Amino acid sequence: MKQSMKEKISFHLFIVGMASVLLSASLTTALFHRVFTKQIQHDLALTASDIAAAYDFLPSPSELFLFDNEEIRITLISANGKVIYESDANSVMENHLTRPEVQAALKTGEGFDERTSSTMGYTTYYYALLLEDGTVLRTAIDVENLYSIYNEALPAVMISCIFILILSALLSLFLTRRIVRPIEKMADDLDNIGDTVPYIELEPFAKAIQQDQQTRKSSEKLRREFTANVSHELKTPLTSISGYAELIETGIAKPEDVKSFAARIRKESARLLRLIGDIIKLSELDSADGEPQLAAHFEDTDLLTIARECVNDLQVSAQKSYITLLCEGSSAKVQADPGLITELCTNLCDNSIRYNHAGGKVVVSVQDTPEGAVLSVRDNGIGIPTEHQQRVFERFYRVDKSRSKATGGTGLGLAIVKHIAMLHGAKISLSSTPGEGTLIRVIFPHHK
Repeated sequence: MKQSMKEKISFHLFIVGMASVLLSASLTTALFHRVFTKQIQHDLALTASDIAAAYDFLPSPSELFLFDNEEIRITLISANGKVIYESDANSVMENHLTRPEVQAALKTGEGFDERTSSTMGYTTYYYALLLEDGTVLRTAIDVENLYSIYNEALPAVMISCIFILILSALLSLFLTRRIVRPIEKMADDLDNIGDTVPYIELEPFAKAIQQDQQTRKSSEKLRREFTANVSHELKTPLTSISGYAELIETGIAKPEDVKSFAARIRKESARLLRLIGDIIKLSELDSADGEPQLAAHFEDTDLLTIARECVNDLQVSAQKSYITLLCEGSSAKVQADPGLITELCTNLCDNSIRYNHAGGKVVVSVQDTPEGAVLSVRDNGIGIPTEHQQRVFERFYRVDKSRSKATGGTGLGLAIVKHIAMLHGAKISLSSTPGEGTLIRVIFPHHK
């Protein structure tokens, strides 16, 4: 079961609050114990120093009873550990030489120790001071241990903890809602999501959504335009075919005109077939974007071999238009689909032949350069005006619509070239001067 963002944030805030309470309690306890111990040590040392200052003026050790009180025990121990004086009558008078505080006092002049009684519920703190005559004066105090203190305070501590945890839960819910509410509001206006980003961390997310929306809108626009253009392009030859066929069918056409009408029907049918073929090819290339292996079969391919084959195949078409078609260059191998590269080269050459003058020239060249293998098609035809050069690779975009239709162009040739180049990771560059000609270069990356 999925967990909501609110629940997750609330839970983690609650855990943080609970952990903070426990950590604070632990640190406070440790600090209290340290300060408490140092204070007791200081008090015992001060008492021992006061008694030691008066000890030299006492006629006998038994006079130490003058310093007896209910809180602090006083013990005088000889150098061999024998108890000389003990203010607590209930204390066991055993040898104290092995006691840690006595050992420390005999070695360094003073010693401190604490011992906890698990049965009696208190801790005894000892301070021992070495006197000038070699005896050890020890002061001690019994203090209720921390566990006992906490047992007494446990109800109050539990109530405080429960109150803090409830407060933490309420605060976590409140803070979670304040954090999440602006994020939820972002969904109310996705078209302007960039203006409603509440947190810096969400900016990449918002930009990704904006980009996706723009891509979707752009794709939708292209699809609508493509559908409209296809409908228009298909309608024109179908209308002509239907019109000429109707004239023949109804007998309106004169017998001597039937042959020319049939020729026009054949011409428009051929144009229609080319258009449908280009549309199918473009659809296949569109479906392969991002997954080229689905539509293309890459292998070592020599661009010069393909260029020569294209030039040979288009010689008849070039001669009909009185165009000289040549191929030159050197071998340049790339990883590519031979069929698609042939399609690319054919479309470039066909375009240069269509948009050329009688007596013109088209040169296909192949070169292996440091920037990659280059297939270029150069002509001295009508050229492309500067304002049109950025759009000639769009579908159905024609610089000279009347000339394109007269020569049987579908307006999809350069769009197919663009898609094939993208599929191979190649770059296209175009340079053209109206009245002088056009040069299109396709640069294929070196195979690694």
